[in-house]
Amino acid sequence: MTQILVPLANGFEETEAIAIIDICRRGDIEVIVAGIDSSTIMGAHNISINTDCLIEEVNTGNLDMIVLPGGWGGTQILAQNPTVQSILKQMKKSDKYIGAICAAPYALDAAGVLSDNFTCYPSIETKIRLDGYDKNTCTIIDGKIITSQAVGTAVCFALQIVKTLQGNDKYQQIKNEILAEC
Repeated sequence: MTQILVPLANGFEETEAIAIIDICRRGDIEVIVAGIDSSTIMGAHNISINTDCLIEEVNTGNLDMIVLPGGWGGTQILAQNPTVQSILKQMKKSDKYIGAICAAPYALDAAGVLSDNFTCYPSIETKIRLDGYDKNTCTIIDGKIITSQAVGTAVCFALQIVKTLQGNDKYQQIKNEILAEC
């Protein structure tokens, strides 16, 4: 079964994380939700999530993709966490998929894995780079890196992950079931 990792750190954006987890599970993707420093992680809006495991317990050999939700507080932790940064580099070296939404492309940049062309939450590009930033496209695929803008693009971002990993038929099925306008 296709498997992705969604690491969560305190301050993550709840809607983005849940959209990724939910849509990908609907798309028959095994989603491992891993906590940074704890198995219960508090989101930016005081919604806590119980994770499946801690980040150090993840078997990265079986992963097809890692996907980072945004939220500036959580993103800063992901950008500084040696395990997350190592997994990102390992995924890039193994030519596997990497995704990030909202502020999270900042963590990809910290690992040196962000593609040439990307999008993110407006203003975060100033912390990354202006070259290659596209403010007019909700979700960008550049090679095996998928980036998206914010909470409002989370469902379409997650659907793009399903399409990339499971194909157009599964994407269309889930899109139709949830009445998405992507």
